[in-house]
Amino acid sequence: MSAPGFIWSIIGFILILTPVILIHEIGHFIAARLSKIKVDEFGLGFPPRAVTLFERNGTKYSLNWIPLGGFVRPAGEDDPNIPGGLASASKSARFFVLVAGSLANLILALALFTVLFSLPQPITQVGIADVVPGSPAAAANLQIDDVLVEVNGQPIDGDFRILSSEISANAGSEVTLLVNRNGRLETITAIPRVPGTYDSSKEGALGISMTSLETGEVTQMGPVRAFGMSAYTIYDIVYSTLTLPVKVLQNQVAASEARVVSVVGISQMAGVATRSSVENQRVQDIIWMTAVISVALGFTNLLPIPALDGGRILFVIIEAIRGRRLEPEREGMVHAIGMALLLGLMVMLIIKDIIDPIVLPS
Repeated sequence: MSAPGFIWSIIGFILILTPVILIHEIGHFIAARLSKIKVDEFGLGFPPRAVTLFERNGTKYSLNWIPLGGFVRPAGEDDPNIPGGLASASKSARFFVLVAGSLANLILALALFTVLFSLPQPITQVGIADVVPGSPAAAANLQIDDVLVEVNGQPIDGDFRILSSEISANAGSEVTLLVNRNGRLETITAIPRVPGTYDSSKEGALGISMTSLETGEVTQMGPVRAFGMSAYTIYDIVYSTLTLPVKVLQNQVAASEARVVSVVGISQMAGVATRSSVENQRVQDIIWMTAVISVALGFTNLLPIPALDGGRILFVIIEAIRGRRLEPEREGMVHAIGMALLLGLMVMLIIKDIIDPIVLPS
């Protein structure tokens, strides 16, 4: 990563990642308060502690040195013998507190996407900026300056994701493209390549470079439609994430493209979005990336993995089914092992992202 890229990553981390993590913790905090569960500390940033800001209603509010969002430390998190603590609360209260962090992230994403879709948007078309020689696009006679109107009968409407998704889903199979070429509509068929048969770090399955072409017209969604589009976008992100392993196994997506990234990789993506917003003097890129990361954080934390919120929720569900809770010592051991494995994985991913940074447009 270049020096300017590193600086933008730091800025992106502070502007995007830190608030998203803080919102998650605020969700836990509000739910704990509403459930009458005592909170020992609410911290801005991660320890070591820099200063105690103030104390109110039995909760210490602190400012910490590591600028990584924040944290909530409820009383009796793993000890059901502490009155008023998290572990001694009812199953419904614990479930509410544990799910509230992710819920806050999803609400934030829904609000940000709604704002984004409500802004005036230039009407765009997807054009072809380049065709790779010897690629399926070249074989199908796709040409530079062609405007892509439909893919398999589905309108593209200037959305790169529609085209990319359809191409990925039909790797190795024929796709039908409706193309506007110099004012004439032409139907062209092509067969996208299967991942592993080409260098996906340099070109796509079809072998074209796409560009966004503005028509000069502007459109704007009403609030109801923008809200619905936001809800669908969140669903699409979660669904795409869940089905990604299947697509990799079916060779619809290359394993390198499904790579899991650490906080370093996420910061790099946040930095690219921040740089784009600043250089183009438009806030949309920052809003979009903040919303996407918020969805990712909320969804990931709900996975039934020990040490994550989802892992703790799983134990609450097991308790509800069994009619009695698992011994706190056993549950604590499971979470401790899970945390150790997660930290190990995190270190490996960080090293991977430093040695082999993800390739992003700058």
